[in-house]
Amino acid sequence: MSNFRAISTCVLLSFSSTLFAQQYGILQGQIKSSKDGSLLHSVSIKIKNTQLGTTSDPSGNFQLSHIPFGKYKVLISAVGYVSREVQIDIPATVTTKINIDLDPSAQRLGTAQVDAKSESTKLKETGFSVNAIETRQFANLNLDINQVLSRSLGVNIRESAGLGSDFKFSINGLSEKQVRFFIDGIPMENFGSGLTLNNIPVNLIERIEVFKGAVPAYLGSDALGGAVNIITNQSAGNMLDASLAYGSFNTMRAAVNGRFTDQKTGLSLQLGAFHNLSDNNYWMRNNPKNEAPIKVIENEDIVERDAKRFHDRYRSDMAQFEISLSDKSWADKISLGLTYSDFNKEIQTGASQNTVYGELRKVGNYIMPSFKYKKDNFLIEKLNMNAYASYGIDKYRVIDTAGQSYGWGGGTGIPLAISGELNDIKTIYHYKNKSALIRTNFSYELDEFNALNLNYNFAHSSRSAEEELGNAKSNPLGTPNTISKNILGLAYQNLALDKRLSTSIFTKLYNLGTFARDVVYFSGSDGNGYTNKDTRFNKNYIGYGLASRFSLRQNLGIKASYERTYRLPESEEMFGDGINIIANNKLKPENSNNINLGFYLNQHFGKHSLNFESSYFLRYARDFIYFKPTGGKFSSYQNLDKTTINGIEAELKYQYANLLDFSINGTYQNSTNKSKYIDGQTANPDITYNDRVPNQPWLYGNLNLSIYKNNWLAPDTKLQFIWSSNYTHWYYLDWESVGSKESKNQIPTQFIHNAALSYSFAKDKYNISVECRNLTDELAYDNFRLQKPGRSFHVKLRYFLNSFNHN
Repeated sequence: MSNFRAISTCVLLSFSSTLFAQQYGILQGQIKSSKDGSLLHSVSIKIKNTQLGTTSDPSGNFQLSHIPFGKYKVLISAVGYVSREVQIDIPATVTTKINIDLDPSAQRLGTAQVDAKSESTKLKETGFSVNAIETRQFANLNLDINQVLSRSLGVNIRESAGLGSDFKFSINGLSEKQVRFFIDGIPMENFGSGLTLNNIPVNLIERIEVFKGAVPAYLGSDALGGAVNIITNQSAGNMLDASLAYGSFNTMRAAVNGRFTDQKTGLSLQLGAFHNLSDNNYWMRNNPKNEAPIKVIENEDIVERDAKRFHDRYRSDMAQFEISLSDKSWADKISLGLTYSDFNKEIQTGASQNTVYGELRKVGNYIMPSFKYKKDNFLIEKLNMNAYASYGIDKYRVIDTAGQSYGWGGGTGIPLAISGELNDIKTIYHYKNKSALIRTNFSYELDEFNALNLNYNFAHSSRSAEEELGNAKSNPLGTPNTISKNILGLAYQNLALDKRLSTSIFTKLYNLGTFARDVVYFSGSDGNGYTNKDTRFNKNYIGYGLASRFSLRQNLGIKASYERTYRLPESEEMFGDGINIIANNKLKPENSNNINLGFYLNQHFGKHSLNFESSYFLRYARDFIYFKPTGGKFSSYQNLDKTTINGIEAELKYQYANLLDFSINGTYQNSTNKSKYIDGQTANPDITYNDRVPNQPWLYGNLNLSIYKNNWLAPDTKLQFIWSSNYTHWYYLDWESVGSKESKNQIPTQFIHNAALSYSFAKDKYNISVECRNLTDELAYDNFRLQKPGRSFHVKLRYFLNSFNHN
């Protein structure tokens, strides 16, 4: 760990010394309103007769790089303001700076106005049902990706505890592995077990795209219910973004993102790193009302009282370094990268807080070299190519060697001479996962109205394990199990009716191949009910779909999407984990018919902006993969025949100039079991037929409010107040048709509020924020008998340096 910190420090110092060397061919500026001097964000800046363009940030700043020296005309346009065209001269070895004042549109005199649309707005106006979240408004807060996504429409995230805890991610009722995650289009499972959505700081991210139902072919995904694509900052400008946060439960989070580009040679160096640490020692409240008592042994008696968590410390680190070369005749960009991460996670509870661990923990590390290549007009004009390849090694240990049992009061003094806490023997399992990924994407523009996209993903992984103490009688993972996935996607995009109609038609070919040696299966044929055998599997599946959007007028449209899709099983689901999850050689891929119908409205009048969207969704899924106990200590993954999910979601957003942002969203969904018979056998009717699927939220929503004040106390400053509220309605733990309503356990309703205040000065160069989560100290449960943290406080310092605030 000390070496990791030392290396990071040295790299940062080298970045700091060279980061802001003289630039070549750069245009910088700031956009303000001529009426009140307010800074304007999301303003479009385009250099005419070129492909160069950008939008201004929340402080009105913008930057364009890679501009050959010469004379240009620049078009500046924004919603609600009169467009301007200015003449600029870009001399060699000099940075050109311009400051522009835009007149409100009420003063326009017949001048044509061009509406500027951000990448997020353009994405939302495609036929896909998608959330596009700009993260810059959260950059000063002590948030991770999960905490940002949990405020988004149709997304529900259920965490089991504090920082670094396990979580279940759901989009419109489909969750966990049915949703796929990407970083810049690269599957996140390729980044190892130590990198998750709840440990990536928001500073490192530019935008998040959440696809619900149909997923574009270019992601090369076998997602069943949607996908999340995290977009990092890929701009060519030089920058340094460093932050340090400290909060309740001895929580510390640090992050840095730095980039240096030499415009003359096209050489670029980039470093991204983070460090997370928390004791997670919050109070567990005794709560018998919701069947969640905290039992403590005192003087050989069991009493119910509050107790602190004592074995839930979490640490994770990540560093990613990339060197790239740009703007060459043979490559627009070619990069070599190296990613390293490690983690140490103590495990406090089992499936509920009634099971308490005092020594069980998981420790691991991951390393991955990678290669990227991008070239427009590859071989022929208008053919663009993007390629990626990586190879990762993920190692971790599960240490289960406790010598005594534990309760909420700590060690009970009852010795565990033979057994650990998790298994019936003391074990230290070493797991080793190897993964290779090759991804290629080709796009070809036939003309202004038609385009083709071809994507191919090949993923191969192997998994093996060893038991260090030699106590395990058998080790099914002694020989690596392998799994290969080939996914080929082809899409055709068309614009018609003066571009008012946009349609994407796509198909995907899935191939799954697996091999496992000496796998444990459940059987009734031998004396102990289990059998061992080698397993091979290879099969193809075909999916298809379309996404369409029709503009009724400029800012009003309807859209629809459909996809017949598959989710291929993972290694653990098919082969087990070698400990207490056994294999299932009959496990089939999940498949679903996903339908979304919706409309959107974007209305601007003066300084006011109003956005509304709503959609109906239907998921008709078959062969659901779910976790099922098979008797004794073993469990396995099985297929559930039929499940139907439908619902409606809506979101309203209002913005006033650069002073106020408000949004409210809500989702209602109904997941219903449509399997009439258990395991497909007509002799075993399923009494839960037509029941709502239990242990799953079905009504939830969010409220978000941001208030800004520019130039408060001093010039070039910004004060920001952020409020967020999350509501989740109660839901049953078990099936409604099993037992009486009075006897059913419930996950209670929760209404959680968070508040934050941040202050930026010197053009966003220095930033400080204070934040309070769970402001009213509510008892929060995302899962039954797994209490989340109560009220907590956090402070964050952020230093952001780029050409705008470096003088």
